[in-house]
Amino acid sequence: MEVGIQKPGGRTATSVEGARKIADEIGFPVLVRPSYVLGGRAMEIVYNQKELLEYMTSAVKASSDHPVLVDKYLFGKEIEVDAISDGEDVLIPGIMEHIERAGVHSGDSIAVYPARSLNEKQVADLVEYTTKLARALNVKGLINIQYVLHEGGLYVLEVNPRSSRTVPYLSKITGVPMVNVATKMILGKKLKDLGYKSGLYPAPNYIAVKMPVFSFAKLLQVDTSLGPEMKSTGEVMGVDIDFSLALYKALVAAGCDIPRKGTILATVADKDKKEVIPILQGFVELGFRLVATCGTAKTLKAAGLPVEKVNKIREGSPHIIDLIKEGKIDLVINTLTKGKMPERDGFGIRRAAVEHAIPCLTSLDTTAVILRVLSSLEKGQDFDMIPLQEYLTYGREKALAAGQ
Repeated sequence: MEVGIQKPGGRTATSVEGARKIADEIGFPVLVRPSYVLGGRAMEIVYNQKELLEYMTSAVKASSDHPVLVDKYLFGKEIEVDAISDGEDVLIPGIMEHIERAGVHSGDSIAVYPARSLNEKQVADLVEYTTKLARALNVKGLINIQYVLHEGGLYVLEVNPRSSRTVPYLSKITGVPMVNVATKMILGKKLKDLGYKSGLYPAPNYIAVKMPVFSFAKLLQVDTSLGPEMKSTGEVMGVDIDFSLALYKALVAAGCDIPRKGTILATVADKDKKEVIPILQGFVELGFRLVATCGTAKTLKAAGLPVEKVNKIREGSPHIIDLIKEGKIDLVINTLTKGKMPERDGFGIRRAAVEHAIPCLTSLDTTAVILRVLSSLEKGQDFDMIPLQEYLTYGREKALAAGQ
């Protein structure tokens, strides 16, 4: 059924040549994935025909029995919505915004509720689109929808007529018992029978951050870089009135010990060098020292940042891995370059950081928001530990006042 909602262009390929033609038509970069897997397994973003050919000939074996989906990759902010439908009315307990840009699996992204950067029209459109999709699919129960905000327009990425990993998170923070309500919808009840209205549930004045938890230290030879393939093994939540403090609580709960001073090893891909400059400038202003590999160091020096060059592995000792092993690095910022094979410097850096319990950030979105947290702490911001029940009491009072 046509509902008039934009989605990224793309089709299904059953051969290498078919994938090439689709990519030529919709333009690179493209997101490629087998149509028969879950959790983003074997999903990648490819930027040219060479990378596409490598993917189609090594990562998957496309055929009529095992088709590959080739979709246009849209650079933008990912938005996630969980909703409950009774077939007519659709209740949206909350709209979440991902910190990491589209292309990082939703299970590995930091999610913020309520969404912080959407305007009124975008929120209204999300409510309208979610309602339309739930009705068109005749959903009775839970539905999870992922959107991307690209150049001001909303595109639907994925619609799952089922529960998602964010349901417990939203249930706790909004006070809406989502599974309980959805089960009653499946058994024939209506939302209005339970006192709920269709539309967006009122948001509280506090912020909740869902933080993924990883087990890289226990999984040898697994690359720690984030991408379309899910790697997290759990998640935690931080709540506060202030966004930075909510994020800090979530980081601590996830076991991420971000240093407040020390030395940063920066080695970033060419495509990220311009974006990383103001972020590293912020770390320098907090008192951090910078060391970087040749290309990154050259970029930082040209921007006027104090930085010390360090050798890559092939350039001989003392090199980047030596510094990590000797305890001379406190934080690693490393973005993915051309490959994820164990013999590459990037892979070695990320694994060495994990094995020596050094925080390693592979997403500049995450890095920028952590800089904000550290800046807030430096200014003396503090937080209270408030029981979740007290947050929920406030939220329920606000919902009742709004007529929900």
